[in-house]
Amino acid sequence: MYWLELLVLTLYTGALSFIFVYSLSQLNLVYIYRKAKKNKTIPTAADITKDYEYPHVTVQLPVYNELYVVERLIDATAQFDWPKDKLEIQVLDDSNDETVELIAARVADWQAKGVDVQHIRRTDRKGFKAGALQYGLSIAKGEFVAIFDADFVPEPDFLKNSVPHFNQGEKIGVVQTRWGHINEKYSMLTKLQAFGLNTHFFVEQNGRSQGGHFLNFNGTAGVWRKACIEDAGGWKADTLTEDLDLSYRAQLNGWKIFYTPDIVAPAELPAAMGAIKSQQYRWTKGAAETSKKLLPKVLKAKLPLGTKFHATFHLLNSAVFICIVVTAFLSVPVLFIRNLSSGWHTLMDISMIFLMGYVFLIIFYWNGFKEKREGFWKTAKDFVPQMFMLLSVFLGLSVHNAVAVFEGLIGKKSPFIRTPKFNITDKKDTWKGNIYFKKKINPLTALEGFLSLYFLVGLGLAFYFNDFALLPFHLLLSLGFLLVFYYTVQHTRNA
Repeated sequence: MYWLELLVLTLYTGALSFIFVYSLSQLNLVYIYRKAKKNKTIPTAADITKDYEYPHVTVQLPVYNELYVVERLIDATAQFDWPKDKLEIQVLDDSNDETVELIAARVADWQAKGVDVQHIRRTDRKGFKAGALQYGLSIAKGEFVAIFDADFVPEPDFLKNSVPHFNQGEKIGVVQTRWGHINEKYSMLTKLQAFGLNTHFFVEQNGRSQGGHFLNFNGTAGVWRKACIEDAGGWKADTLTEDLDLSYRAQLNGWKIFYTPDIVAPAELPAAMGAIKSQQYRWTKGAAETSKKLLPKVLKAKLPLGTKFHATFHLLNSAVFICIVVTAFLSVPVLFIRNLSSGWHTLMDISMIFLMGYVFLIIFYWNGFKEKREGFWKTAKDFVPQMFMLLSVFLGLSVHNAVAVFEGLIGKKSPFIRTPKFNITDKKDTWKGNIYFKKKINPLTALEGFLSLYFLVGLGLAFYFNDFALLPFHLLLSLGFLLVFYYTVQHTRNA
């Protein structure tokens, strides 16, 4: 029993330690971000002077079966306020359904209006999105390449606000902008996603950028210098996050990513739990694959220690889900050890200190949430319930995401699964009848339902032992797994 208890507490404390140090890295980004705000060093949209020489820009739209949103995407980019003779639009279409005909018709309409927009088809989907982008790059006319996924609806002034920033330095390889959310108020799930993404774009991206650390192109709503992509080795399809992979390869070669939150590109958030899981799976597994591929190179590179520290936890951020699963599963046995065993008090005290990591994450999200809001008490009143629900769903997705991370770390390959788009912008819209919605429930969903009951037992044990130290954690876990289970089943039934 001694060795079993030692093993449980060692794994539990070790996982909490990783979360704690990761949280410290996020807290440091908060400090850098707040300092930059105070010093007013965060970039705004670019100003175009009268003598500005407009460069040739290629806009790439990688598309695969986007029946519901592709037309609005083409319309939005075709209306960019940029000289027509300096603008090329590539619709990189790998579709195999009616999307092909919709694109062909829309492209023909805009070509008739004098817009240089091309419908580009490949013979196969080799390399998925990365392969399409690389193919388009090989025939692109532009010195700069703007990229938009199918769920985005950029404003006409996007290029004018972003492209001139490249004039600030020859080594600026990317200008990344902030994502907006056209359906943020659709449901609780879209509100929570917007909450999390806003914190990423306001705090995390600003913190990395202002601190001189590595950051990432977010896969869309950004502009690349074509020479940067070529110098870094081009788009690669050996990870599911081709954007993170290329970002790090470029920065290891000395290129810089210029980030400005002042330019906003509106996009549609996934509204159904199945779509959220699909997106989360790709992001977390791809991040694990990229860390395995590039972290050794980062650690060997001649970089400041602070940059290596932040890059390490940036690349390993998806590993947090494995640590969450470990601490969650073991937290119930830990309750028994705390109350039925003796001799572990020191280790127990240390592990409780490491739970402070979750407090640091709350501070991190608070700084993102209060951005663009006024009034402390009103903001706090909105923040508390949303933060509670965000943590719950975040924890509820941990098993699903941990499986993806594990697959990425052991090298198990899987195809690029796109996030289904629904063209949902207000509460009257629905995904019922959407042909891309998967109506099959993953067996992992049953485990999520069981885990909700498992952590409900943890809540009961808190009262049985009169030990409430882990009660908030078990409450969040039980509710989180219940919500993920419920929404997965309910949204699939309603498809």
